[in-house]
Amino acid sequence: PMKGNRMKLLALVVSFFMVVGCSTPYQKRGYLGGYSDTQLAENMFRVRFGANQYTGGIQASDFALLRSAELTLKHGYKYFILVHESNHVSQHTTPVETTTIGNVIGSNFTAKTTSTGGRTISRPSSKNTILCFKEKPEQFSYDAKFVFQSIRTKYAIKNSNSQRTLESDLFGIYDAGKEKLNEMVK
Repeated sequence: PMKGNRMKLLALVVSFFMVVGCSTPYQKRGYLGGYSDTQLAENMFRVRFGANQYTGGIQASDFALLRSAELTLKHGYKYFILVHESNHVSQHTTPVETTTIGNVIGSNFTAKTTSTGGRTISRPSSKNTILCFKEKPEQFSYDAKFVFQSIRTKYAIKNSNSQRTLESDLFGIYDAGKEKLNEMVK
């Protein structure tokens, strides 16, 4: 029984560190970070992706672009432009804790000092304000379908069954040129 409890504890500790040591997955904002968005007008959205310290700035920026592409397609548009884009890295340093342990043996004194902490933690975030279009605008624009597929492939993002259904609905409608995507997504 004692050995079994140790194995369970070891498995729990290993699982904890595997979760804590992971980069932010592409997901709605949660404990490890993720995306959030706000609709500002019929065809305008603000998208933010906040990441943890194990995620690079480029990945945070890519995931904000991915969410921008998803929103564009979900609302029946094909293209989007970045009206505003900002990338930021917030940093904080963990406190330094110092402990000194001393021993007296006879007339001799020895001491050992240990310090921990002082680690700088960086968390990247990316924010886009996008304007969506059904037809390709004259200025530079992103093709939402291309961005969606490209970034998901780059990061090997897998779909759940409900996401697969949404994706096939989006692209089936997109490819057929139907205009009523919002009604089907709801």
